[in-house]
Amino acid sequence: MFEIETQNLTKKFDRLVAVRNLNLEIPKGTIFGFLGPNGSGKSTTVKMLTGLLQATSGVALIGGTSILESPLQVKRMIGVLPEDLALFDSLTIWEHLLLSGPIYGLSKGETKSRGEQLLKYLDLWATRQTYVDEASAGMRKKCSLAMALLHDPRVLFLDEPFEGIDPVSSRNIKDLLILMAGRGVTVFLTSHILEVVERLVQSFAIIVSGEIVCSQTVEDTLRAGDTLEELFFRHVVRYKAEDLEWIGQQQ
Repeated sequence: MFEIETQNLTKKFDRLVAVRNLNLEIPKGTIFGFLGPNGSGKSTTVKMLTGLLQATSGVALIGGTSILESPLQVKRMIGVLPEDLALFDSLTIWEHLLLSGPIYGLSKGETKSRGEQLLKYLDLWATRQTYVDEASAGMRKKCSLAMALLHDPRVLFLDEPFEGIDPVSSRNIKDLLILMAGRGVTVFLTSHILEVVERLVQSFAIIVSGEIVCSQTVEDTLRAGDTLEELFFRHVVRYKAEDLEWIGQQQ
C-alpha cells in the first residue's frame, strides 16, 4: 500500500481542466517533489489531496483512506503548509500555535512545549508575540509551517516551503524534513527551487497543463546524465529568448 495514491484524479473548473487523470504512487517515508510552471495544476492537486478542494472525479487515498469518503480521518493524519498560509492577521505567531494544538487533540501543556521547540528551531521564538499582519513574509511562512508540524503528522504537504525563507531557516527546514522522512513521515512538496529539490527528494513528477509529463527518481535522472533542472526545462520550456528577434534591433 502506498502512503499517497491517486487514480485518475481530475479537477475541472467549468471548461478548464486544471488537473487531468493524475496517477501517483508515493511510498511511506518518501520526500516527493511535485514540480511544474505557474498554473500547471500543482496547488490544485495539493488542495485535492488535503481535502481543501473536492475532485471532479477519480480517487485520492492518504494512508489507504479515501479523502472523499473520510475527510476528517485524513485531515487528522496530515499537516499542510498551504499556498495562502491561512493565517489570522489579528493573532500573534504564538497564539496561532496555541490555537492549533487543541484542534488536533493536544493538551495545553503539550501544545506549549512543542510550540516552543518549533518556534526556537525556526528562529521565531523571540518574535512570537508579533501579530501576523506585522510579520514579514518569511515569518508568516515559518509560522504556518510550525502549525503544520505541531501535531506530528503522518503525511506532510508543503506548497513552496522555501519561498521567502532565509538561508539558515531553509537549512533547518531541510534537515528537519530529512529527519522526518527517516522516521517514516511522507513529505509531498512543491517548489520552484530546483537545486534544492534535487538534493532533497527521492522521487518527483513534473506536471504541465494539468498532466504528468515525467515521473521518476532523482537517482535515475542522475544516472541518465541529466540534472533535474535540465530535465525540467526539456519538458516545460516552449520558447527561447532568441525567438524574440526584435529585441535589441534599435541599438
